[in-house]
Order: sequence, then C-alpha cells, then structure tokens
Amino acid sequence: MDVVGDLLDRDRRSRETALVTADGRERTYRDLITNAYKAANVLRYLGAREGSTVAVEPAPGVHTTLAFLGAAGLGAPVRFDPAAGIERGDRVVLVSVADEAETEPAPGTNLAVFGGPPDRPETTHWEQELWSENPGMPPSAVGPDDPVVRAADGEIPHRDLLAAAASVVDRHGIDAETRVALRSDLADSRALAAGVIAPLSVGGTVVLTHGESDRESGESRGDLAVVVDDEVEAPEADRATLPTLESC
Repeated sequence: MDVVGDLLDRDRRSRETALVTADGRERTYRDLITNAYKAANVLRYLGAREGSTVAVEPAPGVHTTLAFLGAAGLGAPVRFDPAAGIERGDRVVLVSVADEAETEPAPGTNLAVFGGPPDRPETTHWEQELWSENPGMPPSAVGPDDPVVRAADGEIPHRDLLAAAASVVDRHGIDAETRVALRSDLADSRALAAGVIAPLSVGGTVVLTHGESDRESGESRGDLAVVVDDEVEAPEADRATLPTLESC
C-alpha cells in the first residue's frame, strides 16, 4: 500500500468485520469501504479537494473514522482539532451536533455535524448526506509523500503513517483474526496508526471503545489494546506498542 486510500480498494470489500463501535455494532469491510466512498463524496460536495484540510472531531466513532478515510482517499489532510480548523480556515469542519452551537465557522469554511439534524440551516447534516451519496470513490492523484494528517506539531505523510502501522503489524503479529481495541482519541497519530490503520491494512478488526469507562469496568474488547497513557492498565491480554512517528 502506498497511500491510506489503498485501504479502500474495491477488492477488499468483504463480509468480514472491519469495525466495531463502542455500542457493539459491527460494520463489515463492504460497509466501511462503501461508506468511506460516500464520505469522500460528501466532503467533496462541501469543497474538500487535494491539499485542502478537513478538521474532524477526534473522538473515535464510525463517522469520524469514515470522515478520515474519505478525506484520505480524496487527498485532503485531516486535522483532528475542530477549534484549530475554525481558526485556520479549514475547508470543512465536522463535529458532533452537540457542539454545533459553540462552533462558528468563518467564511469559506463549511460546517457539518453528525449525531442528529443541525439547528442552523446552513449546517450540513452529515448522516443525511452520507446515506444519499454516490457509493463510488472520486478520482484523486494523492501520492505517498502528500500529507494525510495535519497534527499540532507538523504534517504526517501517507508513507509515514502506513510505515508506522506496518511496524505495529510486524511487532505484534496482527492478522485478519486480530481485534485491536482503540482506547485513545484520533488526535494522536501514533494511536491512529496502531489502532485503525494497522488492523485495517491486514483485514483485522478495529474496536472503538468508551475509553475510561471500559478500562474501569475491566471489559475486554480485543486481542490488543492501543493506549496512549502508559500509566493506565488495560484489561486486554496484550497492549500494542505505539510506533515511532515524527511529524514533518
């Protein structure tokens, strides 16, 4: 794989489980890839293009994951910091509907919300647009050295994010039978690589969790746990070692 969008190759669509949400709902690879195509088309409709930035709520969930994958397929880097996206004039900002009232986009920024219909008519209802969109990935000329994430301390190119994910796969022997529980938000690029890209790259399963509440209950959600806070003990049998990943 050369770019994150290669995870969305049509030939990878199958009935195997790709993602499990915190409430236990499963999405197959067919579901995830098809809806990532739709997410890319929603973002494109809102003005996202190669090189333009999409700011996304960092809480791990099906819609934030789809937005990341769709933007990556388009060649639009993702910033997991909506407040910074508003400040810097990113082309699209995606937040929970609960945060709509506190999110005031500047001219040139399109706001979308998930989790329910928006209050303001100019705000895009993410789910409504997603389910009605074309299930085909729009063309893109994104390359391995183009940025896929814009972090607070710099840019992460596609090549480096995929390499970090591959290192986690090799170190922990992740394969199509492995469930990886993500116990961090998506703002940490190391967690993104280990908890999302790594399992998806080999046909495994991403398990999104409630984070602190899951740890407190001792609930086991996967074979591996991705935890950014090294002081926290996870109930899983093993903990994924975070990859080395430096921003440019």
